[in-house]
Amino acid sequence: MKLIVMSDSHGNFRIIDHIIQNFHADLYIHLGDGERELNTAYTMYPDKKFLHVAGNCDFASLSPDELLICPDNKTSVFAVHGHKYNVKYSLDKLKKTALSKYADIVLYGHTHSRFLEYDNGLYVMNPGSVSIPRDGKRPSFGIIDITFNGIVTNIVDL
Repeated sequence: MKLIVMSDSHGNFRIIDHIIQNFHADLYIHLGDGERELNTAYTMYPDKKFLHVAGNCDFASLSPDELLICPDNKTSVFAVHGHKYNVKYSLDKLKKTALSKYADIVLYGHTHSRFLEYDNGLYVMNPGSVSIPRDGKRPSFGIIDITFNGIVTNIVDL
């Protein structure tokens, strides 16, 4: 199963459309601050599967703040935007919460800076921002391949 993970598009539907058209996934996950773009994607691509969480700039959103999903009926993925976990300062609270939910993978955005690690049995990914990176690197998104043999995570430049 392949997951595409995006975050912080901030009104840039063009880049979301580019990712959807050029990178196949079984599930597209948006980690917030891009709800309007995702609503457009739902309409344009009814055959694709999308999930998203509300970000701090998704004003008046009715979307969930958190997702706990099991896309392959085996691997647990915990996804948040990150602002409610103070991820700009530390990942400790986020990791602790993910482990308490028995997550295998935790996804977050908000910082606009890519991050990838494997810690204490937990894959941790921030795919960066697809439109406004703050880490001096190119805009980016994440790819997660969940296979019978394990999990592979990558961050891809746009």
